[in-house]
Order: sequence, then structure tokens, then C-alpha cells
Amino acid sequence: TREIAARAKTNVASIAYHFGGKEGLRQACGAQFAQRLTAVLQQAPVPADLRPDEARALLRAGFARMIGFILGQAEAAEMVSFMLREVSENSPIVDQVYTGFMDGTHRSVCALWGLASGCAPESDAVRLSVFSFIGQILYFRIGNKIVARRMGWDALGQGEAAQITAVLLVHLDAMLGATGKV
Repeated sequence: TREIAARAKTNVASIAYHFGGKEGLRQACGAQFAQRLTAVLQQAPVPADLRPDEARALLRAGFARMIGFILGQAEAAEMVSFMLREVSENSPIVDQVYTGFMDGTHRSVCALWGLASGCAPESDAVRLSVFSFIGQILYFRIGNKIVARRMGWDALGQGEAAQITAVLLVHLDAMLGATGKV
């Protein structure tokens, strides 16, 4: 909390005043995480008359926004690190993020995935495929130093992020075609 207060150019007591303490600050961070990703994905309810090609286009656009945010925004590095720590500790923030973001958003993405792939949206294959694809995206943030080193890049800039996005969208198309064939 001292480091956070110093970075915010305030004193430690302000954390207790504004958030009720360290746990309140963690909960506020969890809520902010859920709000930020919800805004990035811009998931609207899936129309009942959506065609498979339209569902695929919505998935591609939504995931491209997510990839751009995860790889292109400095704040994403801190957000991903925060959530990795919370998940590894199985903290109450995990439940907060699950109910505030993951449950509804994952269901919406599964609905689109199901339409695009011709599979039942709540099938194990669809739900696991969505998690798997999100994992691919997150790896490029978590392992960005390893990826950059292996690729011979100085860092992950806009050009590198565009290359990664292109590869991941090809993976998305392949995964949509393979969903349910396991």
C-alpha cells in the first residue's frame, strides 16, 4: 500500500479513507478490471436471427479489440498481473470478477461462438474453446518478453501486435471450424 500511495502521490491513510483499507482497494481494482474489459469487448446481447457469418464477424471484431487492448495498452500489463495474482491466491476478487464480468461476457461470447461454429453455445466444446482462445491472447501479454526475444523483436509494438493479431484471428477461424470435432 505504501508503494501504491507513493505512485498516486498521496499518503497511505488516503487508501483507508477512500477504500476502507487494503481489501477495499483490492475490491475496487477488481471492479475496475471488470468494467475495463466489459468496455473493451462491447458485448451486446446476441440477436436471435444472427447468421453464422455475422456471428463470426462479431467474434473477430471483439477479439481484435481485446487483443489490441491486452497487447497495446500499458495498463493491461498491470491488470493481467493483478488478476493472475488474485486467481493464483483464489481471492474473493475472483468471485467478484466472475460475477461482474466473466459469467455474462463468457456466455455472450459462447453464444456467438456456438452460432459461428454450429455447436450448442453451452456445450463443453464451446465453453472450453472460448477459454482456450482467451488463453492464447493472454499468453502474449504474460510471455511478451519471451515472445519478443524469440522473434528477435526489441519489444511488442504496434507492428508486432498487428502480426500477433493476424495469427490469432487465423487461429480463431480454425478453432471455429474444429469446435465439436473432439
